[in-house]
Amino acid sequence: MTEAAQGRSRTAVVLAAGKGTRMKSALPKVLHAIAGRPMIHYPVRAALEAGAGRVVVVVGHGREGVEAYLRRAFGDRVEIVVQEEQRGTGHAVLVALPALASEDAAARVLILAGDTPLLSADEVRVLFDACDAEPKASMAMLTARLEDASGYGRILRHDGKVVGVREQVDCSPEERFIREWNPAVYAVRLGFLQEHLPKLRPNNAQGELYMTDLVAVAAAEGGVLDRAVDAASVEGINDRAQLAALDRRMLLGIARRHQLAGVTVREPASVEIHDGVEIGQDAVIERGVVLRGATKIGAGATLDVGCVLSDVVVDEGALVKPYSIATESHVGKKAQVGPFSHLRPASDLGEEAHVGNFVELKKTRLGKKSKANHLAYLGDGEVGDGVNVGAGTIFCNYDGFNKHVTVLEDDVFIGSDSQLVAPVRVGKGAYVGTGTTVVRDVPAGALAIGRARQENKEGYADKIKAMFKAKKAAKDAKK
Repeated sequence: MTEAAQGRSRTAVVLAAGKGTRMKSALPKVLHAIAGRPMIHYPVRAALEAGAGRVVVVVGHGREGVEAYLRRAFGDRVEIVVQEEQRGTGHAVLVALPALASEDAAARVLILAGDTPLLSADEVRVLFDACDAEPKASMAMLTARLEDASGYGRILRHDGKVVGVREQVDCSPEERFIREWNPAVYAVRLGFLQEHLPKLRPNNAQGELYMTDLVAVAAAEGGVLDRAVDAASVEGINDRAQLAALDRRMLLGIARRHQLAGVTVREPASVEIHDGVEIGQDAVIERGVVLRGATKIGAGATLDVGCVLSDVVVDEGALVKPYSIATESHVGKKAQVGPFSHLRPASDLGEEAHVGNFVELKKTRLGKKSKANHLAYLGDGEVGDGVNVGAGTIFCNYDGFNKHVTVLEDDVFIGSDSQLVAPVRVGKGAYVGTGTTVVRDVPAGALAIGRARQENKEGYADKIKAMFKAKKAAKDAKK
């Protein structure tokens, strides 16, 4: 790149104002999710990664939701402008021009749609670099080919050079047979946009201002640079069927990238690993696993069949057994979870801790080598190291108005079918007998027992059976 080219700023304009009528949804089209993120996320990220110093997003329908997401995801790296009335792509870019007024006329402006989630930063960078290499050109654009390009604007060429774009509704019968189409991704000199965008007129079947009309102007003025791209990477989304197809394609690509990085993904077509999930080498992802949000899986960890993890950190060597669900939680080094366990938000398992089948945790820390292996609910708890929690144990944390904390200090043993009524503390090394309801603190090293006295009445079982048998016979006789 020349010194002059390095001095030119790069800006992106992402068009995201459309309603997306064919989605048949109250949600704006660009907020529908692909691989765990709203589709608007991907073109904005691609523009930033390609070197755009600023990204201006044109919003319209559902703009409050779109703007709120962009602020959370990108902060002040994204600027918002509003297209109050949707009058075509040319009008959308025209609305964005005042936001670019501070840029030099030689600045390169990338223009792309908000519903092209598979477009990569490398493909965007190609356009920026093409403009820098040939500064006399007013525009660079991507092109693609399909056996049937129905619905897309066709690329018009003369002597091999791009001279224009014709939208489908305006094509002649001969032009409709053209296979090369316009993905609507451009890099344009800002001065060119400022001069020619205001001159656009709605001379088309839709009565809109077409960005594509500038292609012919650029071809006549300074030439149009074109770069071919795989049609799959620039495919847009118009309905739920296309949404599902692109979602699956992106998920397969993500799974493959993890495989190539040293992760065992047993059956990529059956798993969902969302964009942004991190997985260490030699981790094993079995069939039917779903990994969402900011989930991080450590090296050598195993996620067995059917696990669903959302915003969860799983440390090195941990084992999450089949059909376990975890949200906003932490699984420590070499810890074990499941099968059929549920870690609700703020659950934290220490190193080599065990949470077994049909155990539910919520806002509870389980210390090193502590175990709750069967049929328990531990909510709002602080559990120390080396604690054993027996089957059927319940932390009674809610009084109908407030949540209260249960504390089990190191080396505590809780017998099966015990209830601990919070707030309560069981001291270090204490033992709670099976079937006990703990309603006050247990001192360190103490034994707590709270049961009704057992009575055995000899021969009484036969009397009970006879009584019940007689009642049933009388009831049957009345039928």
